[in-house]
Amino acid sequence: MKTVDIDEASLHLAKLVEDASKGEGFVIAKDGKPVVKVIALDAPTGSEVQRIGFLAGQISVPGDFDHMGQKEISRMFRDHTPRGKK
Repeated sequence: MKTVDIDEASLHLAKLVEDASKGEGFVIAKDGKPVVKVIALDAPTGSEVQRIGFLAGQISVPGDFDHMGQKEISRMFRDHTPRGKK
């Protein structure tokens, strides 16, 4: 993987990014020290992207969902006495 100075990278960024998108990643260095590595992303194609609702029919929400644990939560707060108060 080639290393490019930050000043050179700023001058040739479009070409470097195009090369990186083709699998030719590079490292940007500042004062001779590597700072960042630029590589292509493995972006999903349109057929691989899942949309909202992809689990439709595969899960179910219990009827008492809005009240689940209500007794236990109420008990925890009712039984809790703030410090310094009795």
